Amino acid sequence: MTQQVEAVAVRPPVPHGLIGRLRRRPEGAIVTLFIVVQICCIIGGLLFPDDFRYLSEANIRVLLKSIAPLGIMALGVGILMIAGEFDLSVGTIYTFAGIVVATLAADVPGPGGGEGISPFIAMFIGIAIGVAAGILHGTIAIRFAIPSFIVTLGAMLVWKGATLLYNGASSVRFRPDDSFEAIFGAEFGLVDASFIWFIILAVVFYFILHHHKLGNHFFAVGGNKQSAIAIGINPTKVKLIAFAIVGGCAAFSGVIAMTRVGSVQPGGGLGLELEAIAACVIGGAALMGGRGSIIGVVLGTALIYTIQDILLLLRAPGFYFDMFVGGLIVLAAISNQVLRPRS
Repeated sequence: MTQQVEAVAVRPPVPHGLIGRLRRRPEGAIVTLFIVVQICCIIGGLLFPDDFRYLSEANIRVLLKSIAPLGIMALGVGILMIAGEFDLSVGTIYTFAGIVVATLAADVPGPGGGEGISPFIAMFIGIAIGVAAGILHGTIAIRFAIPSFIVTLGAMLVWKGATLLYNGASSVRFRPDDSFEAIFGAEFGLVDASFIWFIILAVVFYFILHHHKLGNHFFAVGGNKQSAIAIGINPTKVKLIAFAIVGGCAAFSGVIAMTRVGSVQPGGGLGLELEAIAACVIGGAALMGGRGSIIGVVLGTALIYTIQDILLLLRAPGFYFDMFVGGLIVLAAISNQVLRPRS
């Protein structure tokens, strides 16, 4: 007599309470850490208002302005990481797209010169360049089965050289008309247009990632590619969309930053790619893909600049910033593992 034994899948107990809810969320660790840091900063600002001006209007205004460019870039990087890929070229795309926009919209002096094109048209051209670059990187990585880390590392150097070939080593001024300035550079009390655009994009990507089937596809492809294929998802299409998003976000971030400061430097974006990845990791994104959240990316970016702001207010040496961010990445990775549910 043959006995059939059925395998019964036993789910681990679901944790309850606040810690349980945090463990079920990828941004659980960053929410806790961000709240603790803010409480400490607020207490310090209240106790020592003259020596630690964290709560001053000027400091809050500068802090919010600083967050937006990196935050916009990190949103795209986070989506790509959830899909299981990396893009190390976003910093140089940020610079190249910004310089292209600035030169196309500039008034060219001299007998052969003339007025540049509309800054709005120039901006769309710059974003289109970023999207096309992202699709190109993704196509090469997927078509030839090369890790995107390697492809975009090479692309980073290519776009760096293309920037110097296109414009040389000199900075480019950007003086758009009043309508463009009002939409992308105006100030509204403590916040400016760049921060508002960051929040708008964060809300849009939140609904795409967490309330749309495309977001489910990003998580599925990054979490388990073969399982995604088995349920009818095209991983190539999904990853190319993610690469296009990150390229467009990098280019738009460059335009936003350039509008705020009024110029763009050929090497201004170098290093931003690592800060963007750091913001995503601190925010709970998994390096292997399949895990992350928009809220985590937003808070990760905010925490990086909060730490930088604290060090500036304390008059600490500049190299402390890299030390603290590096330690924070390791701490975030450990926290993510501790808070993550065990299966």
